[in-house]
Formats: sequence, structure tokens, C-alpha cells
Amino acid sequence: MAALPGLDFTSKTHSDTYAEINPAVDPAPCAGRTVLVTGAAKGIGRAIVCSYARAGTARIVVTTRTGDASETLAAARQAAAEAGRSNVELISLRLDVNDRASVEACAAELQSRGARGEWAQVDVLVNNAGYMASFAPLADGDADDWWMTYEVNVRGIYWTTRAFLPLVLASELKIIVNTTSIGALLATPGASAYQTSKLAVLRLADHLMAEYGSQGLLVYSVHPGAIVTDLARRMGPELLRTVCNDKPELAGDSYVYLTSKRCEWLAGRYISLTWDLPELMAREEEIVERNLLKVQVAFS
Repeated sequence: MAALPGLDFTSKTHSDTYAEINPAVDPAPCAGRTVLVTGAAKGIGRAIVCSYARAGTARIVVTTRTGDASETLAAARQAAAEAGRSNVELISLRLDVNDRASVEACAAELQSRGARGEWAQVDVLVNNAGYMASFAPLADGDADDWWMTYEVNVRGIYWTTRAFLPLVLASELKIIVNTTSIGALLATPGASAYQTSKLAVLRLADHLMAEYGSQGLLVYSVHPGAIVTDLARRMGPELLRTVCNDKPELAGDSYVYLTSKRCEWLAGRYISLTWDLPELMAREEEIVERNLLKVQVAFS
């Protein structure tokens, strides 16, 4: 496998959560806000939900492909209780990013709640649902499995963003976080579906910022870390053993840290959650001046 790019972009890196991004601090960093997370049945999605619960988020919309979020809801309630957060409202809805009708029905349900005066915005939309075809050379793998990766990772984000964009733009924060991957920066043999789909996610953020940045939208593209999940197991045992050494709590707490306030200069850029985020924030001037962390073609 090719050397992983950008691993040491910050002098400090992390494989597990750390004190500076702890969401269980006072005042609650997400009080009064509404967050929606796709692909939240387990793994990274569940960790994200639990971190927002520890952050005292007012409303967390937990969406899953089947509609069964019972284990995630139980874990989030426990996380909220342990952090002393008593006012976290957890809402479970079905949202299959590969089923346009279910995406639009979920958005319509939230819009109807707004019409009833409950709440009328989504402050943070986390496009976390993803898929990975089993690693194989392009002509040897299953063609339907290869294309399913694009249907979930690209079309799924498109459908979900399109459906919820009015609710995001109606909020104060106006933040969308798309889960991409360090794989977007690589060309690993056998990973053509996954890695090119995640590169498309990076470019989609550029288009969203070009089209809606003037309305205040912020889009972050984040690599959550190399974490052992059911999806990651499709890489094969050797890559799983050598690459996946990060903890889901690192991803969850980092999502909260990044969305606890608006950060205009960071929108549209690639962010690895293994980087030390306070150090990353301190490098704003350099990153903006040199236009770093962007997908670009060098001509000289």
C-alpha cells in the first residue's frame, strides 16, 4: 500500500480521543442545537451520536437504514447521563441513503415538526453513511458491488444533502460534515470504487461551497481515522491489521469539536481527525495563505 499522505500535517497526532476535544465540558458546547447523523446504527455513526449526547446537544436525529436504532439510542442515553446532560432529546428515524423515498420522507417529517412549532432547522448534518466494495482489481471484482459504492457514498450524500439543505440553511450554524477518507488521496490496488468515490465527496464539498457559501453554508470533508468497523473489514485482514488502529471515540469527539462553532476558513478543506485539532486551528493563516488541504492539480 502506498505511503499514507498527510499523516504528520500536525506535529501531534492521535489515535484516541484527548482532553482538548472532550465534549463533556461546561457550558455544553452544543446546547440548543439540532444534529442529524446518517448511518448511525453502529460503528463510527454511533460514536458520533454518543459524542453529541455528551456535548449536551438539544436534539439528535439518529437515522439508520432499517429504522432500528435501539442500541445507538441506549448508548447515547448512557453517554448523556454520564456527562450530566439531562436535556438531550433523541429522535430515531429511518433513512436509507440508497432509497430516495426514505430520504425525502425523513426530511418531510422534520419539516412537519417545524410546521408544528417544535423546531424548524438542522444545525449540523453529518453525512456519515457509507459503503465499501470488497477490495479487488477493477476487472475482477463484482461489478454491482463496485457501483453500489458510488450509489451510497456519492448519490447517497447528494440525495441527503439535497433533501435537508433547506433545513440546514434555516439554522444558525449551517454546517454539513461529509465523511470522506484518507483513501481519497491514494490509489491502492483493488480500492478503485471506494477511493474514487471518496475523492468525489471532496469535490462535492467544493461545489456546495461555490453554490451556497454565500448563504452561509459551511461544508467540512473529514477523514474519521482508520477504525475497525464492519465496513473496514472488506479491505481484507492484512490491511485491517496494519492500518486500522484508531478509536471511534476520536472521530465522535472530533466531529463535535469541529461543529461547536462556525469556522469559515476551514470549509471546503480536507481534515484528518487524527491530526491535533487545536494545532490545526492555530495554523489558519498559513493554511489559507497557501490554500492547503484542497484538491488541486499542479501544473508547475
